[in-house]
Amino acid sequence: MVICDSSSLIHLSAIGRLGLLKDFHSPLTIPQAVWREVVEQGLGRPGVKDVESALVEGWIEIRAASNEPLLRALKQDLDDGEAEVIALAIEHRAELVILDESEARRIAGVFDLKKTGAIGVLIRAKREGKIQSLRIELDCLRSLGGFWIEEQLYRAALESVREE
Repeated sequence: MVICDSSSLIHLSAIGRLGLLKDFHSPLTIPQAVWREVVEQGLGRPGVKDVESALVEGWIEIRAASNEPLLRALKQDLDDGEAEVIALAIEHRAELVILDESEARRIAGVFDLKKTGAIGVLIRAKREGKIQSLRIELDCLRSLGGFWIEEQLYRAALESVREE
């Protein structure tokens, strides 16, 4: 099971790359809070139609986290979607979580969850020949997706695929 948070869905959709999640992680699981954040509360934002279509096509599935004490504890430091991603991952021993926010990634690490984010998905896409240029995709994430990338991370990502 691979579980994804709102940020990666929204940002990859904003640059036309949501399909990479289908290619790499189908079926992709999202918690109910992520569905609410992206689709129900996200009217007019990138990702809404793409995520709705993915659910209809069957490559995204919605699951509920059931460990209420764990959810309450996680929601002390995280938003609902991030907390549900981590709780679901712990409950189902997920193979991978897809999270972008640094605090969510830190907490996922505390629970020894394997993690990636939108940038990691794009790095894999470059390595597997699904995109031509990581630099172009990262620049699109910044400009079209409004995704903030620390300069050091930007350079490290490019170096990881030999696009210095």
